[in-house]
Amino acid sequence: MTQSNQWPETLQQAVVYFSNLDRAQEFLIAMRWPDGVVACPTCGNKELSYLSTRRVWKCKNKHPQQQFSIKKGSLFEDSPIGLDKWLTAMWLILNCKNGISSYEVARGLKVSQQTAWFMLHRLRLSMQQGSMEKIGGKVEADETFIGGLARNMHKHKKAQKITGTGGAGKELVVGLLDRETGKVRVQHVADRKKGTLQQHVKAHVATGAELYTDELASYTGLDKEYVHNVINHAEEYVRGNVHTNGIENFWSLLKRAIRGTYVSVEPFHLFRYLDEEAFRFNERKDEDGDRGRFITACRALFGKRLMYKQLTGKMPALATT
Repeated sequence: MTQSNQWPETLQQAVVYFSNLDRAQEFLIAMRWPDGVVACPTCGNKELSYLSTRRVWKCKNKHPQQQFSIKKGSLFEDSPIGLDKWLTAMWLILNCKNGISSYEVARGLKVSQQTAWFMLHRLRLSMQQGSMEKIGGKVEADETFIGGLARNMHKHKKAQKITGTGGAGKELVVGLLDRETGKVRVQHVADRKKGTLQQHVKAHVATGAELYTDELASYTGLDKEYVHNVINHAEEYVRGNVHTNGIENFWSLLKRAIRGTYVSVEPFHLFRYLDEEAFRFNERKDEDGDRGRFITACRALFGKRLMYKQLTGKMPALATT
């Protein structure tokens, strides 16, 4: 089986390596079946025959989908796009610090912009990092607004979207940063009322942890369950180890990607862009660098499905395994 130290380390190497479709398939086999033994995605049977001319396997059990390719049961399922283009797009979105737009991918891979947009959203699903385990130790909590600047809007657009002050017409994102691991958890929420923000904190932070927030009134009362430290940004930004600079650093990266690369993000899709930026941030210290992040995401390509109708809101999301 191909060893990880033989896999690409750079974009240039990835383009060359995955241009060979047999090598691309061998790589995905290693990601999906670490023991190298291919199994039928329908019934799990390992007694298969391989049709090399079409790069498909045939299960010896009788069922409606006996023949399958490596794409079956993955985020690539039913896509006519070759593995060489899929894996190059994966490398780009994982390792471009500020993300990569569908227009750039479309030009680089010679596909339509709509196809590139669909590809990138499917790949973002592999970057989700949900966890039921609560964060302990020292945790920073903060929230930010995502949306266009009113001064940059046409007056008709401004009249439609800006109906109040502060965060009017913008989307709210709340984030938690674990100082020990340097990893974040972010979520798109409806508002920054006390009930909303405190529910989010309690769902993700273990009781007794040291919690660092700004002076927003919605965080008042958390000292009953946490060692709550507050920094008043009207007076200072750092007081010893009391600050929220870590999570604010993440906000700056997120906004740089959205404003500079994606420009316009619909609220319906915002969580996908949060998953993308959080993954790159959380995996930034991978010992194997770009290759390590790529391998981590590729292992999560399987057992998931995202269809175009789901992206456009015409059908509900499918359950993932």
